[in-house]
Amino acid sequence: MALRPLGRRGYAAGALALATALTLTACGSDTGSGTGTTSAGASASAAGGAKLVQPGKLTVCTNIPYEPFQFKDASGKIVGFDVDIVDLAAKKLGVTQNIVDIDFAVIKSGAAMAANKCDVAAAGMTITDERKQNIDFSEPYFDATQALLAKKGTGAASLEDVKAKGLKLGAQASTTGLDYVKKQGFDPTEYADSAKELLALQAGQADVIVQDLPVVLTWLKKPEVAAKFEMIGSLDTGEQYGIGLKKGADPTLLKTINEEIAKAKQDGTYEKIYVKWFGKKPGELG
Repeated sequence: MALRPLGRRGYAAGALALATALTLTACGSDTGSGTGTTSAGASASAAGGAKLVQPGKLTVCTNIPYEPFQFKDASGKIVGFDVDIVDLAAKKLGVTQNIVDIDFAVIKSGAAMAANKCDVAAAGMTITDERKQNIDFSEPYFDATQALLAKKGTGAASLEDVKAKGLKLGAQASTTGLDYVKKQGFDPTEYADSAKELLALQAGQADVIVQDLPVVLTWLKKPEVAAKFEMIGSLDTGEQYGIGLKKGADPTLLKTINEEIAKAKQDGTYEKIYVKWFGKKPGELG
């Protein structure tokens, strides 16, 4: 996902988004963090004035694993920075958070929310003009950038070096990182999610991969990754993540999310969550 969000993680819009919406049930698995899951067309209910697709729950579409933003811990529970941020709004509304794991392409196209698969999307998703055509976004909640992770000994320190040395580049499909390197003249191998992208690097299918900086830094905390791979450069793409909502979003829900993000930044809660997942304060990453 540092997508985005240029960062992480568009199908164009319109007809394609609608077609995707009609086939949502075949696009990914549902993993509820609470009890039960959400189905398209679920009846709406109110929570603090907000209309939700499932009574008593704020249903959130995401794409895992995308550590440290959202991933399964040792117990199988979905946790992460995005989970904690959305929880602020869920608690304010007096509901529990229910997480649906689904393909990122379906999230970023807006189809997931359009089909009432979920109320919001929190998936390390960068705010872009293209995505705004199909999704309403909250105020930015995370400043992101991209990084290059390579096997040790390549001698590369930039995208220019990757090209000059003829190194094999990989990127996660449907992400802004992919879009960025394509604009730089690359034709990288695409991988369905961040886990497959890392596996490709470890298997030698790629010499270098592009991914959001926080994700790369999290990978490098793992001894087996740090022993053989290194970050060779960062790409200051100036991206920001936002919580995605259905186009023409319920105003109460959008207002609640924005207010809780702003409040958390003012009262120190945001910094605590940030340090919890990144080990550094806002502005200190990279």
